[in-house]
Formats: sequence, C-alpha cells, structure tokens
Amino acid sequence: MKKTAVVTGASSGIGEATARRLAAEGYDVVAAARRRERLDKLAAEVPSITPVTLDVTSQESVDALAASLSRCDVLVNNAGGAVGLEPVSGALVEDWQRMYDINVLGSLRMTQALLPSLIASGDGVLVMLTSTAGLVSYEGGGGYCAAKHAQTAMVETLRLELVGEPVRIIEIAPGMVQSEGFAVNRFRGDAEAAAKVYAGVPGPLTADDVADAIAWTVTRPAHVNVDRLVLRPRAQAAQHKVHRVTS
Repeated sequence: MKKTAVVTGASSGIGEATARRLAAEGYDVVAAARRRERLDKLAAEVPSITPVTLDVTSQESVDALAASLSRCDVLVNNAGGAVGLEPVSGALVEDWQRMYDINVLGSLRMTQALLPSLIASGDGVLVMLTSTAGLVSYEGGGGYCAAKHAQTAMVETLRLELVGEPVRIIEIAPGMVQSEGFAVNRFRGDAEAAAKVYAGVPGPLTADDVADAIAWTVTRPAHVNVDRLVLRPRAQAAQHKVHRVTS
C-alpha cells in the first residue's frame, strides 16, 4: 500500500510545491488548506493528490481531517505566515495572536491529531517548516520570530519525548524564499513593498528548492533523522547579510 503524506498550507507556495514533489516521489498526498478552489485545481493536475479543506486554527477542522484518514505516514506542518513589520513597541496584539495561532498552535493541533497515526505507521515522519527567523531574531520581526522560535522549541521537545518511537522529527528552516504571497501578506497586501525585499538579490530560494529539501529528508532511510536542515540562497550569508546587485 502506498504511503500517505499530509501537507498543510498546500494551496500555494512551499506547501503546493511540497505536495507536488511528494506525489512525484510516490506518495498519496492529502493537500490541505483553506482555499479549496486552488486545491481542486492542484488535484486535477496531479491524480495522487487529494484536496481537503482545512483551517489549522480550528480544532474541529483539524479533527475532521484526522478522522477522514485511514493512515498517515508523513505530516508536513507547513501552514504559517507573517503579518506586519512593526517594532515590538508598536506591534498589534492581534497580529501576534494570528501568527501564533497559525504557526504554533496550528502545528500543535495537527501534530496531536496525527501523531498516533504516524507512530502506528511504523516509520512516521513529522516535518516542521520553521525559518531562520526561529534561530536568529531581527528588527521588525518580533512576532514572527517569536512564533518560529516556538515551533523550533516544539520540534526539539518532540524529539526528546518521542525517542524510541518509530517517528522521525525533522525541522526545515529556510532563509530568504521568494514564494507566492508570503511577503505580500506580511506587508498587508502592498505588492510594491513586498517586491523590494527581494530587489537585487541574485537567486533567492524558490518554493521548489524548499520542497526538494523536504522530500530529501523524508525519503532518507528510516534510521536516519535530519534534525535540522537550514537552507539559504548563496546571496544570503546571514539574516542581516544579503548580497544585492545594483543596476
């Protein structure tokens, strides 16, 4: 029987690319997200992808997805995002709540719901899509960095708590990724401001680059755990050190 992979936030960007890549690797993929019309289009293009409407901020929605599955071998907690770039002193509490509920509590809900199935599979893989923002903080990123640091802490704790169980716990921490919607959402729909983030950067990471890394970690032998994989474009040496080409 083919293995089943669940990918959250699969309607665009890294989630969509990961769903496509895992399907190409031979998995039956459950592509889960809120924007069902985009998932239906994806499933029409890739027969081994099943679309499921999911809101990771809703326990009812998460429970319904879990109840619909006959098995789960891989869970990719990808749903997330950033909102706002205000300093901590001027940040909106509702923005922080939103980022925490999606990135952290959404991952917690999904992990709790599907962990029994991952263990029962005999070779489960849990992938947490974090960020280099979960390793190093930066100005204007307080809320997003806090959420990603929390996800990193969750991964490290899970690995300790589940040692001896047949489940690999993997963290994927990308740096600068130019993917659909991420920066635009962060700038509250200002596409021009979002584009400036990547201006002059030769070769930022793409969603496919991250999906490739996820697929590689997931398809290692069962005894090999990639604890944390950090990937950045060559042009980004660190959070604050990015090479830009000026015309």
